[in-house]
Amino acid sequence: MTATGNFAPSPIRLERQGAVAVIIIDNRPINVGSHAVRTGLLDAIKAIDTDPSIKGAVLIGGDRSFIVGSDLKEFDLPLAEPQLPAVIAAIESSPKPFVAALHGAALGGGYELALGCDARIAAPGTLVGLPETTLGMIPGAGGTQRLPRLTGTVAAIDLITSGRRVGADEALRLGMVDIIAHGDLREEAVNLALHYDGRKAPVLEKNLPTDDPDREELAAAAALRKSRNRPHIAEAIRHIRAVGRIPAAQGLLNERAAFQNLRIAPDAKALRHLFFAEREAGRSAFARTGEAKKIDRVGILGAGTMGTGIALAALAAGLTVRLVDNAEVALMRGRKAIEDQLARRVTQKRLRQSAADAQLGRLHIASSMDVFADCDLVIEAVIEDLSVKRDAFAALDRVVRPGTLLASNTSYLDIDRVAEVTSRPADVLGLHFFSPAHATRLLEVVRAEATSADALATGIALAGQLGKQAVIARNVFGFIGNRIYAAYRRECEFMLEDGALPHEVDDALEAFGFAMGPFAVADMSGLDIAWRMRQAQTGRRDPAARYVKIPDLLCEAGRLGQKAGAGYYSYGGPGQEKGRDPEVEALIVEASREAGRTRTSIAPDTIVRRALIAMVNEAALAIEDGAAETPASIDVTMTNGYGFPRWIGGPVHWARQQETTALHIDCDELVRQAGSGTRRGNLELLDVGQP
Repeated sequence: MTATGNFAPSPIRLERQGAVAVIIIDNRPINVGSHAVRTGLLDAIKAIDTDPSIKGAVLIGGDRSFIVGSDLKEFDLPLAEPQLPAVIAAIESSPKPFVAALHGAALGGGYELALGCDARIAAPGTLVGLPETTLGMIPGAGGTQRLPRLTGTVAAIDLITSGRRVGADEALRLGMVDIIAHGDLREEAVNLALHYDGRKAPVLEKNLPTDDPDREELAAAAALRKSRNRPHIAEAIRHIRAVGRIPAAQGLLNERAAFQNLRIAPDAKALRHLFFAEREAGRSAFARTGEAKKIDRVGILGAGTMGTGIALAALAAGLTVRLVDNAEVALMRGRKAIEDQLARRVTQKRLRQSAADAQLGRLHIASSMDVFADCDLVIEAVIEDLSVKRDAFAALDRVVRPGTLLASNTSYLDIDRVAEVTSRPADVLGLHFFSPAHATRLLEVVRAEATSADALATGIALAGQLGKQAVIARNVFGFIGNRIYAAYRRECEFMLEDGALPHEVDDALEAFGFAMGPFAVADMSGLDIAWRMRQAQTGRRDPAARYVKIPDLLCEAGRLGQKAGAGYYSYGGPGQEKGRDPEVEALIVEASREAGRTRTSIAPDTIVRRALIAMVNEAALAIEDGAAETPASIDVTMTNGYGFPRWIGGPVHWARQQETTALHIDCDELVRQAGSGTRRGNLELLDVGQP
């Protein structure tokens, strides 16, 4: 092997392996596509085209991966030439066959580059995909035009609109790659290039596989429904379905034009904001001073809904789980819930039976904490009562070995008060999972006063093991998410007194993009949970503060939500649709009268703005109080755990798009309406600016 060129300072190296040129893409640290990569690739392609001794070419990543995607920092600016379509056009117009040798990940523009080659060979374990729609865009370098010619339209709609990553085996079945390498990837790619013997096989010249038109319609409708009809999903579907109906060259031009418009649209900017925010949210300067401990065996105390959900997440991550509950009935119910969930995944073809059996084999249930003796971490998931949790931690402290971490799954209780009953407060932290714990992506990793850097680093690393998005929170009441959601819900309750009805508030916020409105959420969760918390705070509540009695009145009437068949709405039976209830609406009107409120109708846009202003004001207070380390972590929390629409970017990102003076005026009005005890947040802490 001899080198024929080195395009320094380009991240591209051009080497020879016999009659085959090998283009090595090595843009460290993670091998993203960039202007330098594109320029270097074009230079390499030109050199290959003009060398008659070269019979073919291979594109391969230089380190752990092929190109993992594009440098998103470039997307807020005009894209510098050459752009990716020009590089792919050069590969397709070259007289030499090109083979993409994929390993690690080939995503976004990286996989589009591979689609521009004549063949694709992948190492086992490679991930491929077009995730542009998860960032508010569509593939812009031919992805919508080439992929359907390999997979068919139905599969392409699913792959592109979901943005999911596909493993090598599935990619082979779908036609996304041609071969899986069984030996040395580079060697096999070189042999494949020679096998083509100078012949070209561009994807754009392949015939579109025939799909059932009805399945195509169903796939398109499902994708639109799942995305809440976002414009980039509609655009992706439109371009995919144009394949075979218009000339390929026109399809490429149409796709690129749509991509250029979408990448600078509000949705894409908000989603890019979240992309970078999510990368930062799980990082902590304090945690970096520590060392994460290896977690193999996890103990879970409490076999209720949260405990079994956490167990499922840990089992899926390959961990051994000890699930303990002193109530035999709860323990049996918890095990059955885990078995049922695994069986459901097998039926849905999301899990192989052998994998489900392996997970169950790592689950051990017991009624005694003694089984926690060899655990690396024990997570407490008992009822939300401080005295119960303190008793649990005192008992755990006596059972587990030195160095074992103890974590509480509390939603809002004081972790310092819990840690103080142990002999190891430095090893105590909060791990606030969200329901359902096995499915919801967010994990608040809570640093108490004495939590060590090692313990915090371990909590963050565990989130990664479980496939969850970590957010670092401090031990302040409600942490990040619950305190902001409480302010949002309280403002929505104010609006009930002021003239709105539950369905009007829910409808407005769901139309804005929330997964569910606050009153539908309350019914689903159960109104008695928040009721107990309010009762516990009765003696500490400022009597001059505005307090809405409507939720208490519903609970006193036995309307505890879906489980009781009645809450803010009425329900015909378990799982049945909610309906407006005249009794509730009459109760709300009477409560408004007793509170001295004059009811006036509230427009949907006013409902949305009041709710968001409450979140923004509380977000500023969360920064001021130290609950959240950065404004971006608030957006990550609310979009990953509370149903805030991702395409809006979170409450802080939303606030930054608003007219500053109006934002400050609305926050002042919020505080005035709420009365005594409500603080005004300093919006400058959110980088919103002066009015």
